[in-house]
Amino acid sequence: MPLDEQGPFDIVLHKLSGRDWRQNVEEYRKSHPEVIVLDPPDAIQHLYNRQSMLQDVADLDLCHCEGTVGVPKQLVINGDPASIPNAVAKAGLKLPLVAKPLVVDGTAKSHALSLAYDQLSLSELDPPLVLQEFVNHGGVLFKVYIVGDTVKVVRRFSLPDVDESASLGYGVIPFPRVSSAAASADDADLDPHVGELPPPLLLDKLATELRRRLGLRLFNLDIIREHGTRDHYYVIDINYFPGYGKMPGYEHIFTDFLLSLVQGKHR
Repeated sequence: MPLDEQGPFDIVLHKLSGRDWRQNVEEYRKSHPEVIVLDPPDAIQHLYNRQSMLQDVADLDLCHCEGTVGVPKQLVINGDPASIPNAVAKAGLKLPLVAKPLVVDGTAKSHALSLAYDQLSLSELDPPLVLQEFVNHGGVLFKVYIVGDTVKVVRRFSLPDVDESASLGYGVIPFPRVSSAAASADDADLDPHVGELPPPLLLDKLATELRRRLGLRLFNLDIIREHGTRDHYYVIDINYFPGYGKMPGYEHIFTDFLLSLVQGKHR
């Protein structure tokens, strides 16, 4: 049923995708500018392609925020798998490489990761995909949840570090969806250099910039700290409207956010 035949609404909160749904929401936004849509379909679409997903992070120049933020070196592969080894060599990417499907469509397959350890095994991969240099990070990932102006971060276990001095002759190893399947690392006895959370100033500035650039208010970031450094961080993934159940205090944060939007409309 078209949105125009429903309501009235204060807020339309949605997580559906597809061309027909996007058109339905966009038409509704134009005819009902007083209704808040979380979030605009065109802005969400930007995160469904891993080629464009991290570009806004790469373009950032955060200053005076107790750390640096970047993205791992990556390469988009659309063509023949047999051409991947030459493309990787030409781009100067260093093994091992994390292989991720290019399109994020909400299916388990679109979140499946593989780690390619050697040049020859690259031709076993299945394009279209993104190849991303693997950065050792102590086996810990930081999930940063953004709900409007609120920023919360939790630790989760991730892929273990790779011994760069050892022979990388292991082929391609598939992994499950790491960030969602991994156990919480918040209560683990971690090396302080590995488990220390990113500085709040850094996360607040990063969230503020990405809210503005992406035009989104509900998303999360997967962030790692380069092992052996204290303040060099990488954003490796951005997810729209993630499962907020693992965010501390999510019930109150989410309801307060929605209430603030409605109250702001009627001031």
